Amino acid sequence: MGSGFFALLDDIAAIMDDVAVMSKVAAKKTAGILGDDLAVNAEKASGFASSRELPVLWAISKGSLLNKIIILPVAFLLSAFFPIAIIIILVLGGLFLAYEGAEKIYEFIVPHKHEESEGITDEVLTEEQILLIEKDKVKSAIVTDFILSVEIVIIALGTVMEQPLLQKIIVTSIIAVVATIGVYGIVALIVRMDEAGFKLIKSSKREKSLSRFIGNLLVKALPFVIKSLTVIGTIALLLVAGGIFVHYIPFFHHLSEEIKIPSIFKEFTVGLVLGFIVLLFVNLFKKIFQKKTA
Repeated sequence: MGSGFFALLDDIAAIMDDVAVMSKVAAKKTAGILGDDLAVNAEKASGFASSRELPVLWAISKGSLLNKIIILPVAFLLSAFFPIAIIIILVLGGLFLAYEGAEKIYEFIVPHKHEESEGITDEVLTEEQILLIEKDKVKSAIVTDFILSVEIVIIALGTVMEQPLLQKIIVTSIIAVVATIGVYGIVALIVRMDEAGFKLIKSSKREKSLSRFIGNLLVKALPFVIKSLTVIGTIALLLVAGGIFVHYIPFFHHLSEEIKIPSIFKEFTVGLVLGFIVLLFVNLFKKIFQKKTA
């Protein structure tokens, strides 16, 4: 019995070693999408009142965790019984991300009537209106997170497809949890930069001290960080979408191999072009629907 127990311990140790190695490989392969996930979610989690930043971010984080709880078992089942469905889901998700990225660029270039009403900053909103706006933004962030989470889970799962089921589950689940904690932990640090800066300034008793200098730097840097994240988030949406199309649609895959330019430019271009095509169809559908309801 003793030898059987130690043999079991050896098996567990061997499995954990394999899991550690495969987790490192999966983490490397998902590093790019995690960077995009960070940029996109940081952009979506910004723009709230200071007192509401952490509650809103916590709500998005819980939604992200729920997304992964839903995605993981579905991904395991589909990979085992209906693998083509994973590619279909990825492509549909890529179209949504491309549409979001193209829409942001379109709204920046082309003025819209709704932007004028959104630009009114003197309007006093009730607490109920503020919470309603927050709820809509949280929903939008969670939907985008769902699509990015699918991509993260599928890429992580792809690195261990030939491994036993137990190791598939452990490795993919580790990457999913690390993605949630890591991404939203960093996002929390970004959106609270100004609060940390103010605290450093208040704690400093001297006019020219290191803490005051760092505090002022954090406060002044936050608007630039948020603006840059808006740009980076938009680019990230198109890159993630383009990466999905290039890797999972044979036409774009072969086309990208024939064109000798860096893959990042190929993926961005494909994501941008398809994003504007989807945007065109969506806008046409909206106009037709408005005419019918008018």
